[in-house]
Amino acid sequence: MATIEPSNYAQTLDALKLRVREARFAAQRKANTELISLYWHIGDTILQRQKVEPWGSGVMARLADDLRAEFPSMRGFSRANLFYMRKFAEAWSDEAAIVQQPIGQLPWSHIIDLLDKLDDIETRNWYAAKDVQNGWSRAVLAHQIGTRLADREGVASTNFSAALEAVDSELAQQITKDPFTLDFLAIGGDTTERDLEERLTARIVDTLRELGAGFAFVGRQVHLEVDGDDFYVDLLFFHIDQLRYVVIELKTTKFEPRDAGQLGFYVALVDDRVRRRDMHRPTVGMLLVTDKNETVVRYALAGTSQPMAVSRYELSPSDQAALPTEETLTRLAQSENL
Repeated sequence: MATIEPSNYAQTLDALKLRVREARFAAQRKANTELISLYWHIGDTILQRQKVEPWGSGVMARLADDLRAEFPSMRGFSRANLFYMRKFAEAWSDEAAIVQQPIGQLPWSHIIDLLDKLDDIETRNWYAAKDVQNGWSRAVLAHQIGTRLADREGVASTNFSAALEAVDSELAQQITKDPFTLDFLAIGGDTTERDLEERLTARIVDTLRELGAGFAFVGRQVHLEVDGDDFYVDLLFFHIDQLRYVVIELKTTKFEPRDAGQLGFYVALVDDRVRRRDMHRPTVGMLLVTDKNETVVRYALAGTSQPMAVSRYELSPSDQAALPTEETLTRLAQSENL
């Protein structure tokens, strides 16, 4: 005899599945927090003992061996990890505060990177908060630290304070960066705007990671018609959290005032033709250039009512730093002529 399925069975099953997933995630998060708390306690115990007794590397190695022997199924009790636990307790001295801070929600491997790659507690806490907020992988965390995200985020030259309402201006400023690090494109400084645009869209996952959380790709060379005239926006994005379109124009040259005029036109066009005013915040523009004179940028942005930001981008910072100096090139040329 066939079983008759209740009319609301599918909805009930979906609700239960969601509840199971939420419970599993909560259990995993609690287990991780307990582990981090344990590691802090071990590190703090080592710290306190070292203040009164000679707990050198030999004692640490013995402690690691004894803990592994007592708890063979648990990982993490290596000698090197014990030193990280000590460093962890030294960096965050309040155990109770750890549970309430983002650092207590991070995987241990992420905390190790924060300890290894950063020196001060404020910067470590900044990256920890961003990590939790955006759900970064360890590789992304290392990338953001390596590209100095804390120094780049929200600092681009803009006219947002004049072109947008105060609260909206602050939100829009948060999604800017200066400079943008585009070294993942693996192209040189002599590239064309079209090549740069193609690489950014071909590596869209990396591009979105560099732009930051909340960006969704809408299109490249987005066509807009104005009374029979055709115009094409280089790159168009939508910021899901802020509910706004973001127009990005690319220049392979130093900023010039006319660049602001062109971007302002596209921002106005998208705002009028694409944006839904009953749902979306005002459209903003971002101009990415190879270099800029801040004073020139300030005057140019003051001359437009369209909200926009001007940022530099770096294609290969490490490669650029490794280029030979003019003096070296001259010396090599002279040696070739000998």
